[in-house]
Amino acid sequence: MKQETYQLIESYMNDCMKDSAHDKEHVYRVLYNALNIADTEENVDYDILITACLLHDIGREEQFGDPRLNHAEIGAEKAYQFLIKHDFSEEMADKVRMCIRSHRFRGNDKPQSIEAKILFDADKMDASGAVGIARTLIYKGQVGEPLYSLQPDGMVSDGINDEEPSFFQEYKYKLENLYDYFYTRKGAQMAKERRQAAVTFYNDILREVKEAYTDGKDKLRLQIEE
Repeated sequence: MKQETYQLIESYMNDCMKDSAHDKEHVYRVLYNALNIADTEENVDYDILITACLLHDIGREEQFGDPRLNHAEIGAEKAYQFLIKHDFSEEMADKVRMCIRSHRFRGNDKPQSIEAKILFDADKMDASGAVGIARTLIYKGQVGEPLYSLQPDGMVSDGINDEEPSFFQEYKYKLENLYDYFYTRKGAQMAKERRQAAVTFYNDILREVKEAYTDGKDKLRLQIEE
């Protein structure tokens, strides 16, 4: 890829990224992780991979404004239109579009090409380990969702059966389980090396908030007169 082509795509990405949990540095980490993974795969089209990595989250602003929208679908179409407008081939634009459509963990579209699989894995790597925890907490704060929910008895829920969104719910639904969904050997290996940091953080914070409720609620009752 020529420098001027990279700068054109990068500039469009920077114009689109507004969410601090999915900012340009997230995009660069995904791109760098993707290139590390690509070194271990064969027949990778680097122009498609680099372009898809740079543009994979350009639909985030629309989803942030309306959570019912799917940023992968919106971003895929935005990327396609941008590439066609700037005289990239329809074949390349369509391949990039399919990579972006299939990168979402919650999506129904599964990655098919090697570039799409690498993008998926590189993006999921940035949801793994300590970085994944930090980004999730930032995002939950942005959208006004709590750290945890309470059970009917007023005690802290661990998130396993929660329907209401929270950090604990997101951890049990996605962050804990994403390690089983990697498509490349290198991506799975890199994510596995990060896993324990996330497990330790979740267990520690769950223990700490549960202790506060378990000890504190009984002491409060002693101080309140009927």
